[in-house]
Amino acid sequence: MGNIIPVVEKKDFLRGFLKQYELKRRECAWLLNYLMSDDELMERVHFVEHAECTPKALIISAHGVETTPFSFHKYHHVTTDAEKAFHDIRLNHTEDIYIELHFLGAKAYPPYLAVLENNPYVPENKEIAQENEKLAEKFLDISLLTFKRSQLLAQIDKALDEKNEEKFTKLVLQLEELGKDS
Repeated sequence: MGNIIPVVEKKDFLRGFLKQYELKRRECAWLLNYLMSDDELMERVHFVEHAECTPKALIISAHGVETTPFSFHKYHHVTTDAEKAFHDIRLNHTEDIYIELHFLGAKAYPPYLAVLENNPYVPENKEIAQENEKLAEKFLDISLLTFKRSQLLAQIDKALDEKNEEKFTKLVLQLEELGKDS
């Protein structure tokens, strides 16, 4: 994990956070208070980004941000039922819990940055992979457009060879439409 945050620091952060921010769902405050009530559990709490990549995650949002109010992720299963999350945490108290918080100014809020840890489950190159995916989609779009264009040009040539004016006109219109889409 790299950086180990003391339980006291995590609790101080959560107390201040809960005083300053109103969560979209009050059950989330209960969950966070439950975690703070048990030092052993708090040792297993990690504040991270991209928590959905972890084995067990709570993703919680405060008012003022356009994100889902609450979700609980466990091994690729997702629920928005805070009660299920509570029962899972209570019954599996030896599992690490990764928490991602969404609130206004999160990236510039020093208490949050102080408890934020590196997420060991995020592939190092996730951002690069996302960028490569966008580039690949763009390349495919351009390739498909080029292929369609060359097919239409071949059909236009054939219509000219056959002296089929109607087919020629129809294909030229299709070519013009294709040019508008690019």
